[in-house]
Amino acid sequence: MLLLYRLLFPVALLAALPFYLPRMLRRGGYARHFGQRLGRVPVLPPQPAGVRRVWIHAVSVGELQALGPLLELLREEHPAIQIVMTTTTSTGYALAERKYEPYLTYLGYFPVDFWPISRRTWSRLQPDLCLLMEGEIWPEHLHQARLRGVPTVLINARLSERSFRRWHALPRPLREPFAMLSRIVTASEEDGRRFARLGITEDRIVTSGNLKLDMTPAPILVSAELEQLRTDLGLGLEAGGDRADCEDPARPLVLAGASTWPGEEEMLLRVACKLTDHGLPCKLLLIPRHAERRAELRGLLIKEAVAAHFRSSGLAEGPVNVAVADTTGEMVVLLQAADVVFVGKSMAPHQGGQNPIEAAALGKPVLFGPNMQNFRAVVDSMLAAKAGQVVRDETEVFDTVAMLLRDQTARRDMGRAARNWHRAGKGATRRTVDAITRFLEPNR
Repeated sequence: MLLLYRLLFPVALLAALPFYLPRMLRRGGYARHFGQRLGRVPVLPPQPAGVRRVWIHAVSVGELQALGPLLELLREEHPAIQIVMTTTTSTGYALAERKYEPYLTYLGYFPVDFWPISRRTWSRLQPDLCLLMEGEIWPEHLHQARLRGVPTVLINARLSERSFRRWHALPRPLREPFAMLSRIVTASEEDGRRFARLGITEDRIVTSGNLKLDMTPAPILVSAELEQLRTDLGLGLEAGGDRADCEDPARPLVLAGASTWPGEEEMLLRVACKLTDHGLPCKLLLIPRHAERRAELRGLLIKEAVAAHFRSSGLAEGPVNVAVADTTGEMVVLLQAADVVFVGKSMAPHQGGQNPIEAAALGKPVLFGPNMQNFRAVVDSMLAAKAGQVVRDETEVFDTVAMLLRDQTARRDMGRAARNWHRAGKGATRRTVDAITRFLEPNR
């Protein structure tokens, strides 16, 4: 399988360039440290006696934020370890640099999974343990670990039903990457069952729960700060209105679209306009999953003649109907300005869904479409706790948001249930550290 992968990988990479290169140019930031992706990393000195070096790889901003409590606990219980961290996206790198760099021996971009590049990176970083977040299964990377006798652990591991079907359809020899993992620490019991059905022995599977549930949202804004945030976004009172705190009925209510994808912004805009037409003044906060779509969204709002403000342009000059948060790393702060949150990538034709946990942790009423396959266990437990609600189409979005905006008690009850659900789900960090501790023993 590995020989076939090595032969086909360069071909697949070249074939994918026309798709990925424009995306990289739109997002920007990829030129910086680009050589690291090609194995141009510094040679790290050998570890002192008794020191273990851990290579942690995560991709998205959400994954990197979820690592915060894990890093703190690892450093507390294993103070002699060195942490090497890699990521894939420029936004992920920026967050890791801002949040974790003082604690890291090395921060860089994950190398292209091609034999000479991966081998060079491994020989220079020389880790003793490798942790991969969620679904980062890279055959060459895992092979290089096996050659060196370095254990590899997939943490917060998730396997959607769609991904499971794809892997299960492959002949067993092509599932070799899973066999190279020393342990799989899954985000849910259902994920664990799927890995087991792929042939992973039960002694290598541990269920920890979702690491993202252990993230404590911060900073939490006080009333004056929250009012200032709404003003900065253009979501405060109309000119001449009285100042209002978050419970004042005079304050315009805010519907937020969190990590939205194309088509969902148009839907939410129609919903917000319809709510206003029905006597429920509603402002819209759009937080697109990809900030580089700002030009596309600007065109949409100009076409619809909607007063809008883009956060990347600075402070709003006055009240607007729609605020677009075309920035990164601010989700927790921005969602505090919302009264109801719709989670993106959950409406057809999109599938998978984005992370609903941050909104729930903030005590917001959380709505999501029917296509939340990547967070199925999370969504099922939220629904059971009445901490979230499925809205299957635009009509249900309008009806549910209208009900919540009219009924302050319903909003409070749903938000309280969401916050309680989040608190009850904590503990994954502790269980994950317990699952990997034996790999950190100096005499391994």
